[in-house]
Amino acid sequence: MTAHALSMPRLVSADILKLRKNRSLAAVTALLTIGAVAITVTIMEIMHVVNPAKHGPVGGVNNLGHFASLIGLLGAAAAAIVGSRVGAGDKDAGVYRDLVVTGRSRTSLYLSRIPGGAAFLLPFVAAAYALAAVTSTALSGSLPAPDARLLAVTGLWTVLDVAFFYVLSVAVAALLGSRSYAIGVVLAFRLAITPVVASISALGIVRELMPSVAIESLVPTALGDSARMGPHIPMSTGAVAGVLVAWALVAVALAGWRDVSRDA
Repeated sequence: MTAHALSMPRLVSADILKLRKNRSLAAVTALLTIGAVAITVTIMEIMHVVNPAKHGPVGGVNNLGHFASLIGLLGAAAAAIVGSRVGAGDKDAGVYRDLVVTGRSRTSLYLSRIPGGAAFLLPFVAAAYALAAVTSTALSGSLPAPDARLLAVTGLWTVLDVAFFYVLSVAVAALLGSRSYAIGVVLAFRLAITPVVASISALGIVRELMPSVAIESLVPTALGDSARMGPHIPMSTGAVAGVLVAWALVAVALAGWRDVSRDA
């Protein structure tokens, strides 16, 4: 094995440890994922208890879709924050030069951040979805409860949504060399640009090139429109995979080239 390959696990572990020791980052990430679901469930349950005739049970298939959409939306914000910290945190802190002069490969330093940040972020997303899944099943009341297959497929879809925007955030941060700019760019793309493009039917196939459109086309049929933020634009699984892989590979490669070639 090469020294590059041998150093990667150590670098990934170091990146995970750095993120876990950042208590403010952990608190914000937890609030945007687990906390958001917990607060939503609590409010909905209180409303149901106070006025059950007007407000139905917290659980059920339809509410599972709403919870998944919430996790995807706020999870993208968490992904932008964590991804920008991973992609540009060392430069903002002024320690990147110190890491480079130790002899570590710049490529290794760049590539190690992606799995390191994912290992920090995705457990929060998984925990938030687990809370949503338990709520949707245990508190369904008179509503149809989601079965095991729907829970599993929805969970995978939710994680894919957040994971993609995490990778995109790391790449944008590394490309721009700025955490704040990266957060702004990713959130604007996710929350403003994509919905506008998706709503313009005259653009035709151009809409299918947007990653959020591709991801939303994978929403489980049983959830209907409850988990979607925009119009339903059908796409084949192959087309979805092609769009997401192309975006991820181009973003990671371009940002990697910029990160490795810029002055330390």
